Amino acid sequence: MRNRLRALVLAGVALVAAAAPLPPRPVAAATHPSGGGLTATIRYTEYGIPHIVAKDYPGLGFGEGWAQAADQACTLADGFVTVRGERSRHFGADAAPDQSLSAATGNLASDLYFAGVRRAGTVEKLLRQPAPAGPSTAVKELMRGWAAGYNAWLRQHHIKDPACAGASWVRPVSTLDVARRAFALAVLGGQGRVVDGITAAAPPGTGGPARRASPHGAAGRAAVDAVRTLFSQDGSDMGSNAVAFHGSTTANGRGLLLGNPHYPWSGGRRFWQSQVTIPGELDAAGGSLLGSVTLSIGHNAKAAWSHTVATGMTLNLHQLTLDPSDPTVYLVDGVPERMTRRTVTVPVKDGPAVTRTQWWTRYGPVATSLGQLPLPWNGSTAYAVNDPNAVNLRASDTALGFSRATGVDGIARVLRRTQGLPWTNTVAADAAGHTLFSQSQVLPRITDDLASRCSTALGRTTYPSTGLAVLDGSRSDCALGRDADALQPGVFGPSAMPTLKNAPYAENSNDSAWLAHTDRPLTGYPRVFGPVATPRTLRTRGALEDVSAMAARGGLTLGDLRRQQFAQRSPAGALAAADTARACAALPGGTATSSNGTEVDVSGACRVIGEWDRTARAGSKGALLFDRFWRGLTAKVPAAALWRTPFDPADPVHTPRTLDTGAAGFAPALADAVAELRAAGIPQDAPLGRHQFVVRNGKRIPVSGGTEGLGIWNKTEGKWDPAAGGYDEVITGSSYIQAVGFDGSRCPVARTLLTYSQSSDPSSAHYSDQTELYAAGRMVRERFCAKDIAAAPGLRGVHVRP
Repeated sequence: MRNRLRALVLAGVALVAAAAPLPPRPVAAATHPSGGGLTATIRYTEYGIPHIVAKDYPGLGFGEGWAQAADQACTLADGFVTVRGERSRHFGADAAPDQSLSAATGNLASDLYFAGVRRAGTVEKLLRQPAPAGPSTAVKELMRGWAAGYNAWLRQHHIKDPACAGASWVRPVSTLDVARRAFALAVLGGQGRVVDGITAAAPPGTGGPARRASPHGAAGRAAVDAVRTLFSQDGSDMGSNAVAFHGSTTANGRGLLLGNPHYPWSGGRRFWQSQVTIPGELDAAGGSLLGSVTLSIGHNAKAAWSHTVATGMTLNLHQLTLDPSDPTVYLVDGVPERMTRRTVTVPVKDGPAVTRTQWWTRYGPVATSLGQLPLPWNGSTAYAVNDPNAVNLRASDTALGFSRATGVDGIARVLRRTQGLPWTNTVAADAAGHTLFSQSQVLPRITDDLASRCSTALGRTTYPSTGLAVLDGSRSDCALGRDADALQPGVFGPSAMPTLKNAPYAENSNDSAWLAHTDRPLTGYPRVFGPVATPRTLRTRGALEDVSAMAARGGLTLGDLRRQQFAQRSPAGALAAADTARACAALPGGTATSSNGTEVDVSGACRVIGEWDRTARAGSKGALLFDRFWRGLTAKVPAAALWRTPFDPADPVHTPRTLDTGAAGFAPALADAVAELRAAGIPQDAPLGRHQFVVRNGKRIPVSGGTEGLGIWNKTEGKWDPAAGGYDEVITGSSYIQAVGFDGSRCPVARTLLTYSQSSDPSSAHYSDQTELYAAGRMVRERFCAKDIAAAPGLRGVHVRP
């Protein structure tokens, strides 16, 4: 390993001598920036992928910050405005953030929350915690270097991207800014979801926002629906598929991994691709979430990993019993405790500053809503949010540990040691042929026994169905406690985590850990981790059908992973298209009544759906029609009423099935879809790619894949605008895709694809180049070893300046 890394560095030095000077352009120029004693060698291969070499962690962070700024200066700067709590100052209080760093629906709520984090010194306290409870020295040095590299790029370049060229809010950042961004990502599934409720909370009688009705009693069903909506993967902007294949299923006896995260295509939660190297210490490649100092998903020479968003409920509520004489005092075992006031002032563009007070308890902040679930603060009751990730800044250490691991056992050790992942599962494979699935995430320690003893009326409604516990905050015996092997109180330790090792395949598509492998179900974990023996999503069912068949066939290669990624098979179509076509053909007179009472001729739709190939390929005729029909049908008909054969926990992959075409919503959904396309001038048999596309610099690029509800592996959630031609932009979907294998050499065999490309700057050469590859179903041959990097066509020069 040391010899290969030394060769890599020597190859870079040799390249320096041969390189001609290049004009400084944000992406096209590869330079060797230096500042504050920090240096990094950056070489760009095809599609603008940087390979960064440094002598230490501060230097590596420097190179990462510089190179990320080169591609994504405006997006990064926008995120730093968010974590500083300054969106209202620059963009106005009523405008909306892109929700990449919280679910705040307006700039003011976002600012009030993040300004509160700053006022409390939350991140500073976490940085001061000694490792492993807090971040390691290496991670803090990466953060310091990243900030310096980002600032160096800003000093050396004029931004051309119209999104922020000349903007006053593009400013240098500090190490603390970088750490605050990491904190925002950590609480994204907890406090970050409740920002509106936290910042709107005010004691009764103080003139705060009006509070909605109580969620108890008859509204229990609505409470469950509200929680499910907030935490559901259906329609969410984040999800993922990942599968690891054991050596017993592969052609060469070594592991294979396919990672397919589904993330937003724009804004601050984009991935960015790189290779990072410290000779003798670290050598890994993969995708980082913007602003992150470590690889989020990736591989090294011996191991590969990916993540999927987990089903674990990352927060819980404590129902407070208030002092009748003061609604800011709550009782624990009859003893009064006063809430802590956190008052912040937010400057507002073209208006007076806004000052608000947030209210904090021993459990966390008081909130008056959880998404659409009202949590009334009245004279007797309030609700506090417990988010254990609000004291967790360890995710970067988990990621750094993965980058240095020598196999899946090493990855498992990192998970046990760092306990840093806030809201994801891990799926991994290695060169020795081993596999791993683990739902190792930081979760509130809600055992089923605790929930049984301590749930309030609301909790007794929400916990069994959703995993959201609402505990009696007036009793100290309802505290969450601490596992002996946990790094922090109130969370589960590593021994409690659902884990599957060395199965022929380990797969997850955002359902619970139960069916990571169909023949080796994981059970025995508390409900807060996720459900067991319940219906799986169509994406999970389709994925399990596919990967189990692949494993049974055996002899798998990297080509099989690519074919799986781009198969575009629609499980919903496989289950329902034939029944739909038959029922359509049987409609009297070939007509159906739409939702608005209009009779619609649907006879042509019967043939189109019947002849559809059941895929969401760009050339598939009928895919768009079925998509619009299926969305309408599933919106009208409850899942339990959609199928004639009900769910059977003994056959979870193949049930429920047999579409109930007699359901009241069937004919109207079909009529609505036909009428909608007709009104838009879209032929029913139009190829999908003609009406599902993105436009980049005036060029229309067709996009395959389909929505969550269709169950397609290659998820594509489009923005429907029939006047513009259909789905004319991708909101979220497949993002950083990697297919990784090993051949026994020191160079892993990998194919990658960043679906939306490296840069969001329209003037960049790498604004849409990988997007066009994605449209063609192609991937990038990764260049990991020094010899492969040196052989890259158009390799861009570096200039060493000590």
